[in-house]
Amino acid sequence: MRILGIDPGYAIVGYGVLDYDGYAFKTVGCGAVTTSAGTDFTLRLLDIYNDISTVIDTYRPEYMSIEKLFFNTNQKTGIDVAQARGVIVLAAVQRGLPVFEYTPLQVKQSVVGYGLAEKKQVMEMTKNILGLSKVPKPDDTADALALAICHGHSHRIN
Repeated sequence: MRILGIDPGYAIVGYGVLDYDGYAFKTVGCGAVTTSAGTDFTLRLLDIYNDISTVIDTYRPEYMSIEKLFFNTNQKTGIDVAQARGVIVLAAVQRGLPVFEYTPLQVKQSVVGYGLAEKKQVMEMTKNILGLSKVPKPDDTADALALAICHGHSHRIN
């Protein structure tokens, strides 16, 4: 199965594309969609939509795994991330791509085996699981790959 993992944001959207055969993962592609702080927010959303649409059209994943949002202290930031997440989900749904949501706790449990793992542990295990020489940068890209791994571990292959 081919999985697109997404770490949503509005300044940086991490993405990672993995193939998974039920035993091993293979990295197909990864990177980040970025938008400039000085750009009108609605235009940033359009850029995210267009760039994620291109990622989906290029890699043709079968599933999309995206982080479920939770609000910490800054609700303004959370609302903006939610809007960016909305256009990302829209791009997927318009292309018939099933979307699966995972909490950070679920990702940590799936990748590290411990739901309260530190971010650095998740990044290191992601690197090891994928056989990479170093942790992908930016961190959002590594997080997106971890989300794809989480979906692979959570979803049955028929």
